[in-house]
Amino acid sequence: MASINSNFLKLKAGYLFPEIARRVKAFSDANPDNAPRIIRCGIGDVTEPLPASVRAAMHDAIDEMGVRETFKGYGPEQGYEFLRQAIVDNQYASLGISADEVFISDGSKCDTGNILDIFGKGNVIAITDPVYPVYVDTNVMAGNTGDSDANGAYAGLVYLPCNAENGFVAGLPEERVDLVYLCFPNNPTGAVATRAQLEAWVKYAKENDAVIFFDAAYEAFIQDPTIPRSIFEIEGARDVAIEFRSFSKNGGFTGVRCAYVVIPKTVTGKAGDGSRVPLHQLWSRRHSTKFNGASYPVQKGAAAVFSEQGKAEIKALLEHYMGNAKLLVEAVKAAGLPVFGGENAPYVWVGCPAGTDSWGMFDKMLGEAQVVITPGAGFGAGGEGWFRISAFNSRANVEEVCKRLAAVLA
Repeated sequence: MASINSNFLKLKAGYLFPEIARRVKAFSDANPDNAPRIIRCGIGDVTEPLPASVRAAMHDAIDEMGVRETFKGYGPEQGYEFLRQAIVDNQYASLGISADEVFISDGSKCDTGNILDIFGKGNVIAITDPVYPVYVDTNVMAGNTGDSDANGAYAGLVYLPCNAENGFVAGLPEERVDLVYLCFPNNPTGAVATRAQLEAWVKYAKENDAVIFFDAAYEAFIQDPTIPRSIFEIEGARDVAIEFRSFSKNGGFTGVRCAYVVIPKTVTGKAGDGSRVPLHQLWSRRHSTKFNGASYPVQKGAAAVFSEQGKAEIKALLEHYMGNAKLLVEAVKAAGLPVFGGENAPYVWVGCPAGTDSWGMFDKMLGEAQVVITPGAGFGAGGEGWFRISAFNSRANVEEVCKRLAAVLA
């Protein structure tokens, strides 16, 4: 009989967002008259159409695929040079990153899980709490944890508490860790890290020979010019950090799929014999073996994001979503609830009313207001007592959500 990866059995429940979808479907089936009123502000999925420049570039690429002379078969697994260079020119021009340190993929969610392939067993791994569930679940699947306790915390992980007192920005670990996940702007809390806070993390990583996984999928939403958008803005980060970025939220690529990982050739890990090995070469080998590259039309569309027209269209999209976030923050404040985020991120992190837990708030918002939010407990024990509202929606829907929030929380 074929044996299984028993680590999957440690996962106590379904992935958060399918569970939300299941509950919404159950409500809709039981309340068909109210189902059409449901507004989804739970999963962070964009709602506005792809920018015109992106669509035009993809159309042109499809036309190229219809002509023998310009047809493209397998592309380079690491990504086409035109896109890798455009990323460097527009995102890392002054940060010392070269095009061959950029790897194109089909999504940051995949990358933040797949990166574990190049690391061995026995690493001490730190995550924030609350946390994007993929960081935890993929470590469980890889066998890097023990079982979970009653609060859902897994043995073998170092949890870094994030709360209202520290502005939902974790402090440094008291013990030594080997790998640490940082996400700024943060999903789910919308928190951002200052330059000084990131400098402290890079210093910690260098002193403890650790590697930082820096998830910057939401960097485009930063409004404050003093907040770093990349970990590589911090001196020394090229020796200790891997950065993940995506076209999903700024360019509207959630259904198109394109992202990238930046791994400087100077960041290394330790082999069994004690020698230092560049992580760049390991990821390149892994990427070439397990991935055949994002499609040519998608990469052409991604490159169009950096055209002059594309930049203007992306700016308008960001202004739209951050305008939504501003309205949601104002509505929550008017209701008298504590709120974080929404200023440099498209997520609004809200404290539950007294006596209501996060899944109770989910049920209340769905049942009384037909609004889908994300319960904080789904992001770990540290998220209990909070819920997340996504600003990814139409302006009309967000204005309606604000009215319903006021009615439910009055």
